[in-house]
Order: sequence, then C-alpha cells, then structure tokens
Amino acid sequence: MKHIEQGFILTRHSRDRQGRCEIVYWLITEQGPVRLVLNGERPLFMVPHAQYLKAQTLLSQANIAAQWSMPGLQTLEHQSVGVWYFTSIAAHKMAADILRREGISVFEDDIRLHERFLFSRFIRAGVTFMVEGVGSSSMQSPRFRQFTQARLKAADYSPKFKVLSLDIECSGQGELYSIGLYGDGLARVLMIGKPEPADIDIQWQANESALLKALIDVFNDYDPDIIIGWNVVGFDFRLLLKRAALYGIKLRLGRAGETAYLRESAYTGQAFITLPGRVVIDGIAALKTACYQFDSFSLESVAQQLLGRGKQTEDVANRLAAITRDFYQNKPKLATYNLADCRLVWDIFTHTRLLDFLRLRSQLTGLELERIGGSVAAFTQVYLPHLHRAGFVAPNLPANGGLASPGGYVMDSRPGLYRHVLVLDFKSLYPAIIRTFNIDPLGLAVGLKEEDAIAGFRGARFSRHQHFLPAIIAHLWQARDQAKHEQDAPRSQAIKILMNSFYGVLGSGGCRFYDTRLASSITLRGHDIMQQTARWIADQHHEVIYGDTDSVFVLLSGEHNEHSASTEGRRLAQLVTQQWKFHLRQTLQLDSQLELQFECYYARFLMPTIRGQEQGSKKRYAGLSLTKGEQQLVFKGLETVRSDWTPLAKQFQTQLYRLVFDDLDPSALIRDTLAQTLAGERDADLVYRKRLRRPLAQYTKSQPPQVRAARLADEHNARLGLALRYQQQGTVDYVITVNGPEPVEYMQSIIDYQHYVDRQIKPVADAILPFIGLSFDAICGQQLGLF
Repeated sequence: MKHIEQGFILTRHSRDRQGRCEIVYWLITEQGPVRLVLNGERPLFMVPHAQYLKAQTLLSQANIAAQWSMPGLQTLEHQSVGVWYFTSIAAHKMAADILRREGISVFEDDIRLHERFLFSRFIRAGVTFMVEGVGSSSMQSPRFRQFTQARLKAADYSPKFKVLSLDIECSGQGELYSIGLYGDGLARVLMIGKPEPADIDIQWQANESALLKALIDVFNDYDPDIIIGWNVVGFDFRLLLKRAALYGIKLRLGRAGETAYLRESAYTGQAFITLPGRVVIDGIAALKTACYQFDSFSLESVAQQLLGRGKQTEDVANRLAAITRDFYQNKPKLATYNLADCRLVWDIFTHTRLLDFLRLRSQLTGLELERIGGSVAAFTQVYLPHLHRAGFVAPNLPANGGLASPGGYVMDSRPGLYRHVLVLDFKSLYPAIIRTFNIDPLGLAVGLKEEDAIAGFRGARFSRHQHFLPAIIAHLWQARDQAKHEQDAPRSQAIKILMNSFYGVLGSGGCRFYDTRLASSITLRGHDIMQQTARWIADQHHEVIYGDTDSVFVLLSGEHNEHSASTEGRRLAQLVTQQWKFHLRQTLQLDSQLELQFECYYARFLMPTIRGQEQGSKKRYAGLSLTKGEQQLVFKGLETVRSDWTPLAKQFQTQLYRLVFDDLDPSALIRDTLAQTLAGERDADLVYRKRLRRPLAQYTKSQPPQVRAARLADEHNARLGLALRYQQQGTVDYVITVNGPEPVEYMQSIIDYQHYVDRQIKPVADAILPFIGLSFDAICGQQLGLF
C-alpha cells in the first residue's frame, strides 16, 4: 500500500553517513512536520570526454571509486562530456580538487547533492512524496514523522506556517537578562530573577543556564516552523549560542533535537544559523530581499514608518542603560518591553506579508525561505533543469569575474522648468526584450550556428527555434498579470523581482551563465528601443526631454489640462506599441512583446542642471503630478529623498518647490528660512542621520563625518563606563559644529551655521531659482553680509 502526501520543504541537507550519502528534507504538511531521509543518491560532476582517460588514471591513483557514464551531454561550446558518479560527498569533493589541479575541466561540481536532487525533478518548494506503505516510517516521534526512501515529485502546495517571534535582552557585556517569545496563543517572557507580580506571562529562571534550558523546552512545546526576529541571526542566536557554550549546554533547538549551528562567511562576515526542521528569518534581511528601502533599518525606525508606533521606552537612544536599570530595579517593566519588541516584529511581518512573499519566492525558484538575495541561485535552479533536458551542461564561472556589460540607456536631459510633461515607460522592458529577441544562454550557443538566427550585439546570434528563457519569462509575466488582477501584492512583487533579476545575473561574473554577449544584447537593444521611441514621439510634434532605462519624459506641445494630457499620453503609448509590433514584424519577422504605457502627468516639471554647470543632470528631477485632480510633489534623486541631507533641507525644498510650481514668489520663504537658521531656531532640523555600513574599526582610509562623530560618541561612552554603541555598525545622529562633526548626544561645540547655509539651504535654492530669474545671493545678500 502506497502512502502519498504533500508538503512544503522547510530545510534541506546532505551529508556522508557511514561512507555513503544521505539527504534529509524537513517538510511541513497538513498532518504536521515530516522528516524524509533518502539514501543511495550519488554526487556527480561532468568532464570532457576527451579528458576521460587522464581523469580515470588520476582517480585510480588516488584510490577514489567512481563510475563513468556517457549520457549524451555537451557543453554550450558543443564539447562532448561524460559524467563521473561517486558514492560519497567527500570522495566527490576530493576528486574534483585533484582533477582541477591537473588541468582537467570539471563542470557542475559545486551543485550540492540535495539541490540537484530537487531541481532535476523540477521540484521547487512544494512536493508530493510517496512511500511504499506506512510501515516505511522508520522513526516515530510525538512531534514529527520520518520516512525513508520516499519518491518525490513537484507539487503546488501552500502551507500555513507556525511562527515564533524571538527577542533577547542582555547587558552590554552579553549577559542574558530575558528572552521574549510571541506567537499564536503564546506571549511569554523567560526572565532571570525571583518571582514578582506582573501583568504578563513571565517564567522566572534562576540563572542563565536555566534560562537557556527553558528556551529549549519552549521550542519543543510550541514547535515552530519559522522563527522571526530583528537581526535575530547576527545578534540573538549568536549570543544565545555563545552563552550556551559558556555553560556547556547544547542548544538543541532543531526539530529532532539537533544542536543549533552558526557559521559565518569568511568574505562578508554574514552569519547563518542552521536549525534542522526549522527556518530562522531575519526581518531586516527579508525586507531588503523584498526591496523595501528605509533610511534606517532599526526596529524603531521601521516600526514607526510601517506601523506608526515604536519601542516601549522613554529613551530609545539610551535604551541599553534603561534595560540594565530595569533588570535590576523593575523586571516586569523590562519583560513588557521585551515582549513588545517581539510583537513589533510580528506585526511588521504581518503588515508587509513578508512570509507570503518568501513562500511565493520559494515556490517560484526553489530558494530556501531564509535565503538573502539569491538571484543567481534562483536563475540557476529555474534554468538548469531545462538545459539538462536539452542535453547540455552548465558552464563554470567566468575567469576573473567576467567583463563589464553596458548599463541601461540614460539620455542627456534638457534642463528647464516646464509645464505639461508626460512620463511613458515600457512595461518590464528587459524581460520584454528577452521574450522578443529570444535572448537565452542555450539560444546563443545554438544560434551562433544557425543561418536564420536573430542578430544581437557584440557578435551574439540567437536561435529562433531552441531556447528556454523567453518561455520562462512569458510564464512569469502571465502569472504576474494574474497576481495584479487578483491584487495579490506579495506574489506580484516576488515575480517582478525574479523577472527583473534575470538580466542582472546574465551580466554578473558571479553567474555560471554569464556572457557579455547576453547582457549587452539586452541593454544595447534597450538603447536602440529608447532612441527610436523618442524619434517616433518627435514625429508627433512633441519633444522628449529626458529618457532613463525604460522611461521617456515627453514635453507636450500646446496647452493641456489633466484630461487632455492623459488622453494624449495613452494615445502616444498605444501608437508606439503598435509601431514596434509593425517594425519588428517587417524587419526581423519577430512578434514584439514591447508595451509602452502611460505612467503619469506632471503639470509642472523641473529638470535641473548639474551643480555648477549648464549641462542637464541625470536621474534627478522634480514635478507636480496631477492624478484625478489630486496634486503630489514628486522628487527623484533630490534632497528630500537622500539620506545625506538634513530635515532642514528637505522641508525647505518641499516648501520652495511648491511655491515655484504655483507661480508664487519664494523670496520671503528663503529669507525667513535663512534668518531662522542663523538665529538657532531650526537647530533640531540640522541633524544628519547616517548609517555606518561596516564596523567602526574598518574605516581606516576614509573618515567621513558620521565615522568621526561615532568615534567621539564611543570615546565618551568609554569614559562613562557605558557600552560602546557604534563598534559593529549602527546609525549616527550628528551635527556639524565649528570643530567638525559631533554626535548629538554629546555635542559640546557651537553649531557651524555657515556650513548649513552653504551646504544645505543654498544648493536647494540654486537648483530651481535660475529658472525663474532669481538667485539665492541676490535674495539674501544683505542677510549674509550681516552674518
């Protein structure tokens, strides 16, 4: 009797066990967690057939047992290859190293056994597993079921995850105070101390050792699929493992009681945590993967922006001191604060639907839920099984990281202050180019030999008959349109990120399918498309004043209102779309997938110059958009959207541009802003807020202002015996004084107001005033002289 069930892969792992390979997949199913153990799979790599005899000799000399097979595979350069199979992962790695040292080409040896097993069966995240009879379950546990030698195939299965939000509180020296835990039906704090009355569920523990053991008990009882937190891997789990090691405790948080394991990248310092059967997802990394952008990714900042509330503390800047004080004087208050942080993280994940996004990304690509970035891995896992079925193997990474490919098209702008500007943009331009011109790694390899191939750039030719990427893109495109129709934002975002990443990986030296001919045939084709589009719009008696990658900015001729401008925008978009269909059918016998869309209408629009020059700037503009009668100021690349500008500059720019766009005289605003600044009335708006992108000690060659301010702050903290806040990154609030940058919390010198006039107020004014015949110096000359 067969047992058939569906599940979602949470974790995957392969290892050698008693000299043979073992693959372990942990799944979540409708009936609970399942551990699948597969034995007998063999790691492999490919070697050119012409080098078989030399490879055989080398493996024999090294006493490495291997089996050779010739399944009819070839490289993208049409070189015949065979496959070496091994009985263990250790033998596989040793063999690849030996053959490479002797100059033998080895292909696909870096693909892990558990990954190859999945993508060779087109399995992404959902899976159907079949076992011969329930009796094949080799381990019974009250918390999970285990099956051995199951057969797997792809399935469309979406689980409901059991989630736990975790946050720790500790001293500046890393001594644990408490652990907050929040989930469905769970809101608890494990706290060191003697029992005290409290309004929340506190489990009191005698010491750190008891605290860690209590955490293991909670994991066993609550049994989460996913643990979420804020910097939860790099801080919380790193510290938990460090304290557990100090007390000789094995932190058995894995699903079958396996010990948690943390490793760090030797190149980036990034930390990774392994909990077999469970997934740990950091909120910061997940938001970045989903393309969220914030000036600061601190929990306080993100919570305020997304939820409109933040941490439960009176002094966020000095919360470490407050935490230590509360631990000794008011433990229930600290517990409440600890649990509130867990709830903040939970609510951020709920608000953004991050887990839905990550689940859908896994279902589309096969990437692990917690994988950060991963665009190269996603492309490989989606594309490689198709390539194998066609009889080809993947190439190795390019030597020396490959050559740089051209970027997107950026047109020289025509600076000015305008009325009636349209923005038209191509819907997913690069994916549309891939679909239209059959841009594809296999298509390139085959097309170079075909007479009727489609010409690309830098010598590329693409097959009209054999390719995979255009169809993959078309499928994703259709799925995204459906997601947008159903207002499924996480699915739409996951597909958008995946589609747009395909160009980038083809132009990345970190991708095994890198070829400058592929990336160039996308970007340089984009250049041609944008330039021809501008010519067709000019034929309609309008002027394109700027173009950027996939967007054109059109200055309409004549007078318009929102209705007439929008109507003309939709007409132009449809006209250009049809022109491309006709042009490509007539010249290249191709079906165009290019679609120009009307995006927005600006009643007023500013294209500034490069500072100190007459030449128009790029990727910088501002406009007053008009949509259904509602006005909105939009800034791109200017002060209001850049983190290196103060609140003073951002507020001043918004007020100034609003007046100019409304044809009002801004002179009074400028004089008042200058007077208030010089009188010290705007000091609160003079604070710079900058993030340290690496540990403070790594800033050796350059000393930017935020670094100097951070060093001053930590020197002061050290003198006071306080924790050093900025040694491992962080966000610094500082002002420029007559003695240079100083941290806000320890500012001792007088503010350098002239700096703010010269670097914050004047540049904002000078970007727009010349277009209305005014200048900052003329308006403020007398005030500046008095100062």
